[in-house]
Amino acid sequence: MCYGFRHTSLKALVKIERARLEKVFLVGVERKSHDGAEIRESLAELAELSQTAGAEVAGEGIQKMESLNPATFIGKGKAEEFSNYCKAQGVDTVIFDDELSPAQSRNLEKIFNCKILDRTALILDIFAQRARTREGKLQIELAQLQHLLPRLTRFWGHLSRQSGGIGMRGGEGESQLEADRRKVSERIDRIERDLDLVRRQRETQRAGRQRSQWPLASIVGYTNAGKSTLLNRLTGADVLAKDILFATLDPTTRRLKLPTNQNVLLTDTVGFIKKLPHGLVEAYKATLEEVVQADLLLHVVDISHPQAEEQIAAVNSVLAEIGAAEKPTIMVLNKVDQLSGGSGALNRQREKFSNAVAISARSGEGVPALLAELGTQLRPVREFLELKIPHEDAAVIARLHKVGQVIERRYTGRTARFKARIPPHHLAEFAPFILPEKPPVE
Repeated sequence: MCYGFRHTSLKALVKIERARLEKVFLVGVERKSHDGAEIRESLAELAELSQTAGAEVAGEGIQKMESLNPATFIGKGKAEEFSNYCKAQGVDTVIFDDELSPAQSRNLEKIFNCKILDRTALILDIFAQRARTREGKLQIELAQLQHLLPRLTRFWGHLSRQSGGIGMRGGEGESQLEADRRKVSERIDRIERDLDLVRRQRETQRAGRQRSQWPLASIVGYTNAGKSTLLNRLTGADVLAKDILFATLDPTTRRLKLPTNQNVLLTDTVGFIKKLPHGLVEAYKATLEEVVQADLLLHVVDISHPQAEEQIAAVNSVLAEIGAAEKPTIMVLNKVDQLSGGSGALNRQREKFSNAVAISARSGEGVPALLAELGTQLRPVREFLELKIPHEDAAVIARLHKVGQVIERRYTGRTARFKARIPPHHLAEFAPFILPEKPPVE
């Protein structure tokens, strides 16, 4: 099957039935000034991304370079060496660990005589497979088309021989390259208009939440750190939680009632990753606005991962890019049940972050401490008051226990006295029962 664009409906991706797994070869560049362990870890993650997309990794190659080749990214001799290996192994696709320019992609396709992808295209393909809501599908299609537009020339040159697969799930070819470009540009314009409507709808939803005065906490973190598992543990949600990269993309918001009787809206967001495509961050701003507008962030870290500190840095980089770097944050050090080789990594992070909480979202270990920290962080929005309520006003007493945090209670005669923390927007309904502050003793 060839690929390109249909006259009637332009699609960024289509599903293609394949008799076998697509075989891929991974390529990375190690700068001489960098640590070799960094590129090996990055290629290991690229292999996991490839498997998530539905591929079989047939091998990988690394070239040490002082500077990148502007024409072929890696050296031409090394490219031909890798090409011979790929032909011998029956490789379908070569995936580079960094973003390629359109010219580099075209030149490499001529050398390898097979499909060339970069890390950005691979991540976009995974997102396209996982998006479920209309909003998510619009956002990923926008990012894909913006990535595709400057690369249409290489599609045009090889329509007769390429056969779809990861990163290339398109329709049938069209007769003119300019018509393709025009259709892509028109589709981008339509999607951007649709996403503007999505943003306005989110603003309306956010205004409704603000009227309820419930604080918003957003769960952020590296992909596969356990964000969805944590949301399920805290709220009883049924969000998909699997040990794979980008298991869930579409945001889910649930109400969480803290032990302090305070309601919190908890939102699970898309996972971040190193080298997350900037275009994808731009496209997902309608979703990531939930992070920007949050009162508090729960930064979930897989503390058992050997690259935990690098993953924290990658998440912080994306938070800075969307303007959420200065948000109040609780560091949630997850997967403590999987730690091996001592607790050195855990202790380092606890020393670095004063409000870090160690938990296992899967087993529930440490969750009470996390809920207590959430209550502490959100406590300043409540008023501490003393109330005197007659026993016959049982409905008022029940309401106080429902919306407030009762610190102390004392039943005397015909009335009950309470010391409680009450959200400001509930003060009016308890005003008749609030005792005046006692004047200071001289």
